[in-house]
Amino acid sequence: MTYDLLIFGFFPYLCIIIAIVGSIWRYSSDRFSYSSLSSQFLENRQLFWGSVAWHYGILAVLTVHLVGFLFPKTILLWNTEPMRLYIMETTGFTLALFALVGLVMLIIRRFSSARIRTVTSKMDAVLLTVLLVQVATGVFTAMFYRWGSSWYAAYAVPYLWSILLFKPDVTLVQNLPWVMHVHILNAFVMILLIPFTRLVHFLAVPFEYMWRPHQVVIWNRRG
Repeated sequence: MTYDLLIFGFFPYLCIIIAIVGSIWRYSSDRFSYSSLSSQFLENRQLFWGSVAWHYGILAVLTVHLVGFLFPKTILLWNTEPMRLYIMETTGFTLALFALVGLVMLIIRRFSSARIRTVTSKMDAVLLTVLLVQVATGVFTAMFYRWGSSWYAAYAVPYLWSILLFKPDVTLVQNLPWVMHVHILNAFVMILLIPFTRLVHFLAVPFEYMWRPHQVVIWNRRG
């Protein structure tokens, strides 16, 4: 087994299997931990600005990645027009930078406040580091490697589909820049961390809120 096949062919499946088994085990053993504990009551202002920038930025970036993953030929066709390519690249860079700024604010908040640092676990620190690497490599790619959206659609997307179809084609990513190798592998590390960190709250979408009865909130005030 070659190094490339081990890293880009075997490692992704290892991460996915651990994530699935670990998530099922965590839900069956402690389903109440399927959430992201809030620290808003410890400090609110910096949380607000960092959280807004981070969540809106990363959701937009993930949406762009998903569109490229589902419709790579559409992305390549869109990029055939230079002006549209510039718009795509500028938009992606702006969104990634927005997410990076928000994430850095959240990291500074978590480790600069003694009260919040007390409730920060080692896995929180690991997760924040992995997220920072992921977003930073994305911003680095947008800054120093042109037309990333095109070779994402032409090379990275077919590679990801080959993983999903259980026919990993590592030759598609062998010649990509080193920073993209880090970006891809780090993404699978994030999948691996899902059952062991706060990322698990992505699996706990509260769909039941759409059909549960309305709650009546009564304020009791002392005279």
